[in-house]
Amino acid sequence: MKTPLALVASALILGACATAQPTVYRPQASATDVGFAQYKMEDGRYRVTFRGGPGAPVGQVTDYALLRAAELALADGYPWFRVADRVTQSTGGGGGPTFSVGGGSGSYGRRSSVGLGVGTSFNLGPGPALSTTLEVVFGKGPRPPGEAYDAQSVVNTIGKGMGRV
Repeated sequence: MKTPLALVASALILGACATAQPTVYRPQASATDVGFAQYKMEDGRYRVTFRGGPGAPVGQVTDYALLRAAELALADGYPWFRVADRVTQSTGGGGGPTFSVGGGSGSYGRRSSVGLGVGTSFNLGPGPALSTTLEVVFGKGPRPPGEAYDAQSVVNTIGKGMGRV
């Protein structure tokens, strides 16, 4: 009995791992896909979103959104940008362990029986998928103090960490 149970548990764990999308830096193929998307609101202002795969750390998802914002700033001829608004959301994931009890009875002619079942479940998935959306404003001239980023430095630092620079 232990061997079939172990095989089922192993299959569930491997299945959960196989269905997780890895977090890679690329354009989104669809709204629910891993990757970045941007929307130009006006000249010098974008909304940039990066959606990570299940279990991706919040720092990685935020860094990839900042990297995309920096790339857009440089492509549009702006040396710096600032974050006007930032939202991080979590989707999927599921809850923690659950415990359930069930019972039933049945009869057939003179025979009757009562059954009781107990079950538990654990979330074996990789965790929730995070997405970070930044509203960024690009600028020229002296960089203002506060949460303003040098676009080239962001590309060099985050891109180098990814092996892109």
